[in-house]
Amino acid sequence: MLRMRLTRLGAKKRPSYRVIVTESDYPREGRHVEILGHYDPMTTPATVKLKTDRAVTWLLNGAQPSDRVRILLRHAGVLKAWEAARIAAKKARKEADAAAAAQSS
Repeated sequence: MLRMRLTRLGAKKRPSYRVIVTESDYPREGRHVEILGHYDPMTTPATVKLKTDRAVTWLLNGAQPSDRVRILLRHAGVLKAWEAARIAAKKARKEADAAAAAQSS
């Protein structure tokens, strides 16, 4: 199962993190599928930079965010974009099914 989670970077007592997509059983510092952005909690306010379109794509493909990444996605507006994309895809699928049913009748 794919997970969206943080991997630690930075010096001792100066952490910064990357938001990555990886398999759930890989170690924290192990290999990853894609880097989605970064998070720096040491700045005031904390810096979050994410690739919104890629994050939405991974969420649509079933990647599960960790608790902290879900909070970061919410603050960056990615979850709202994901919900809109999910509803649009569902509506398009419903219209395609209705068109196919009308054509076959």
